[in-house]
Amino acid sequence: MSRRKRIYEGSGKVLFEGPEPGTLVQYFKDETAADTKTGAKAGVIAGKGVLNNRISEHLMSRLTEIGVPTHFMRRLNMREQLVRELEIIPIQVVVRNLAAGSLAERFSLTEGTPLPRSIVEYYYKSPTGPHPLVTEEHITAFGWASPPDMDEIVPMALRVNDFLSGLFLGIGLRLVDVRLEFGRLWDNEQMGIVLADEISPDNCRLWDLKTNEKLDKDRFRQNLGRVEEAYQEVARRLGILPEGGPGDMPGPEVMQ
Repeated sequence: MSRRKRIYEGSGKVLFEGPEPGTLVQYFKDETAADTKTGAKAGVIAGKGVLNNRISEHLMSRLTEIGVPTHFMRRLNMREQLVRELEIIPIQVVVRNLAAGSLAERFSLTEGTPLPRSIVEYYYKSPTGPHPLVTEEHITAFGWASPPDMDEIVPMALRVNDFLSGLFLGIGLRLVDVRLEFGRLWDNEQMGIVLADEISPDNCRLWDLKTNEKLDKDRFRQNLGRVEEAYQEVARRLGILPEGGPGDMPGPEVMQ
């Protein structure tokens, strides 16, 4: 079992120092939390890390094919992938296509109500507390991202949403919303905005097109049961369910 320096750990992933300068190893965990900001209702979804690794690899690769720059380089094994090291922008960009979650609560909308158009929201990734809803004025005033950064991030987020909506529609799923993260990739003096983190049922709301059955992390948040099966169903429809099921492998030892 390898020993690696841990760079960052969240509710669903660990980032380790990569084998080469400018790279990181992204390890996908089975652990999860209903509220990633506070860790409330923590639990384990068996095989989630393996499935999310495969799903994110597949979707990031498809986005790269259409010209969306991502941090993904290659999958290393069942639970790990090699990614580019970025200067992460501390903003979560949420693109919403239907009313669900906090949007439905804030505006007393029936869950599943179609929105007039896709709505883009921003949440500040506070390192010490809740992730509050913020405006572009907050983002630029506090220096989390510059106006030129936002000029790249917003069209890229909408393009990702449009592409994924079509891709999921083709396999009988509705993309209700997606939460995206971005970072700055430096190449000498040149900087580009790059899609970071992951794309999986952990950060997408995915509903069956015919039945509206939820096939994402909301099954865990809302105690709906059959959480593992929902993640497996998304992978199956994408044609990437590992042969023999999710499988498993031990995580690396951490070197502090």
